[in-house]
Amino acid sequence: MRRYKTLIAIASSLIAAMIVIIPRAEAAPAGYGPIVKLWSWNWNSVARECTDVLGPAGYGAVQVSPPSDSMSRGGAVWWDIYQPARYTLTSKFGTEAQFRAMVDACHAAGVKVHADAVINHMTGQGATSYGGYSFSKYDYPGLYSAADFHTPCVINGSDYTNDAWRVQNCELVSLSDLNTGSEYVRDQIAGYLNRLTALGVDGFRIDGAKHINPADLAAIKAKLTGSPYIHQEVIYGAGEPIQPSQYTGIGDVHEFVYGRKMKEQFTGQIRWLSTFGASWGLSVPNDKAVTFIDNHDTERNGSTLNYKYGDTYRLANVFLLSWPYGLPRVFSGFTWSDSEAGPPHNGSGFVTDTDCGNGQWTCFHRQMSGMVGFYRAVEGTSVGNWWDNGDNVIAFSRGSQGWVAINNSGSALSRTFTTGLPAGTYPNVAGTGTVTVAGDGTASVNVPAKSAVAIRVGTTATPSPTPTGGNTATIYYGTSWTTANIHYQPSGGSWTAVPGVAMDETACTGWKKKTINLAAATSLKAAFNNGSGTWDNNGGNDYTIGAGVSRVSGGTVTAGNPCESNGSVSATFSATATTTWGQNVFLVGNLGALGAWNPANAIPLSATAYPVWSATLTLPAGTAVEYKYLKKNSDGTVTWESGANRTFTTPSGSTVTRTDTWR
Repeated sequence: MRRYKTLIAIASSLIAAMIVIIPRAEAAPAGYGPIVKLWSWNWNSVARECTDVLGPAGYGAVQVSPPSDSMSRGGAVWWDIYQPARYTLTSKFGTEAQFRAMVDACHAAGVKVHADAVINHMTGQGATSYGGYSFSKYDYPGLYSAADFHTPCVINGSDYTNDAWRVQNCELVSLSDLNTGSEYVRDQIAGYLNRLTALGVDGFRIDGAKHINPADLAAIKAKLTGSPYIHQEVIYGAGEPIQPSQYTGIGDVHEFVYGRKMKEQFTGQIRWLSTFGASWGLSVPNDKAVTFIDNHDTERNGSTLNYKYGDTYRLANVFLLSWPYGLPRVFSGFTWSDSEAGPPHNGSGFVTDTDCGNGQWTCFHRQMSGMVGFYRAVEGTSVGNWWDNGDNVIAFSRGSQGWVAINNSGSALSRTFTTGLPAGTYPNVAGTGTVTVAGDGTASVNVPAKSAVAIRVGTTATPSPTPTGGNTATIYYGTSWTTANIHYQPSGGSWTAVPGVAMDETACTGWKKKTINLAAATSLKAAFNNGSGTWDNNGGNDYTIGAGVSRVSGGTVTAGNPCESNGSVSATFSATATTTWGQNVFLVGNLGALGAWNPANAIPLSATAYPVWSATLTLPAGTAVEYKYLKKNSDGTVTWESGANRTFTTPSGSTVTRTDTWR
């Protein structure tokens, strides 16, 4: 729901709960698996993600943005989609045909689809929708007229603690409030939701449910066909007359206190989490709660962690998927510096395809792919073998099915832990490396600073098979990643399990290598990842690579070995820093070894000869190169140098030096 500045202030003032001891044997809701919220992704991108990532990872459902036609601000803001103009499926995310194709693709991948449903109100401004429909605040031709809305009155801040009637019958931030007590209005809303169900939608997130009387919601639900899963946005406020518990008879409820508590603990001391549960002041029971670290509102109003907290945010999500409370939902949106700005879009405001490599989308859910399998493996088990260091390192098991250690401190920790797992060697599904568990269930584990180790039954750490017979493809991948995996599908075959196989063969600086046995196949499709959720899938199209020796860099596939002396160039980039740019300088460009235009993987430059910053990389000879410099700021944003991209072509010789000055 659009929060606006007045509502942000109200929500921020309601953060309070006490910490007390509770039992830890609470069973999580079963049957859906983790939800992922792909917020502001267009339908084509959601379809690809279901096929390539969500299904293979084991996500149970994907929550998509409101599909109805809405007031248009030409893509300038994110919140226009929460001001519906009519119930046709002509949104800025795509057409009805694209929506239907997305639902079908997700179902084929084993992923359910939940639609964000805005049914409390219509618009508060604007006159034209993304679908070209004309309307006014209380007049929506062919759908609603002034008689279908509550008598206009605006919700005041004090109403939240003093007047439940006004909260549910007046206008939220001046949005025209539908009279959901009217049978006609209920029929229109139910008709819209039933139309989505007929297209295959499996559930609904009810936006602004707190502003609808529970009796009205129950009456609308009674008109729905089938049994769609309902989860409702009801923000908890201490002492308010409207409480989340009033809505649990209709469906599950979003547990806003959960994310607030996670921010408190992960910016404090996580050792206290040994008792985390209902008695910490959570607003709905375990079996009715949808839990999350952040959503599109809270990541902007500061009440929770968000992607800008980096490793701290990632570790909080590891806890979300490993601790038994509620049904977890992982959030992926787009990067932002202006909290009002809309997602990447074209000139008409329609959202463009998601590219997880261009720095404009967080694609955070990919970093949690391994933990999704962990959640599924341990579902229904109890917490045991708790250990903490009295500060910011914790570890615990989930029955005999899984074990996790979370290090939220700035120093690595090594010790022998009791895991409760059977003997064996397990891959770390929260990162890289393996853990060997002895016959007594103990394991000697090093947990790096600001990192996590998680192991579970049903996984086995085995070396990649040595290619024998048939066709082979030797693939070099240009990247700055410390580790790289290749997730591939031989022609006529099946995809490897996410994240694929490690590219662990010897190669030269800036390149990873893997030889794959194709048997009778002559080519493969592939995507690459760093093992922690960052992917290069060629803008959603994947790479097609033939048998023989190939190199993949900067979004292109070419033949040859970049590590041979006649096929590569040692390139030194040197830049003189200005006064304001003399810190955290990085290099990014169109080749994998330059970061592939993704600031998250940009190459750090050394300040040994400050104010000259420099880095030496191995690049393919005879290749056109584009690059730029950037500065990483303390708040998680980046500042690019001005002007056009720098360009040059690598020579056939063995060395080249680029000397630049900041623009």
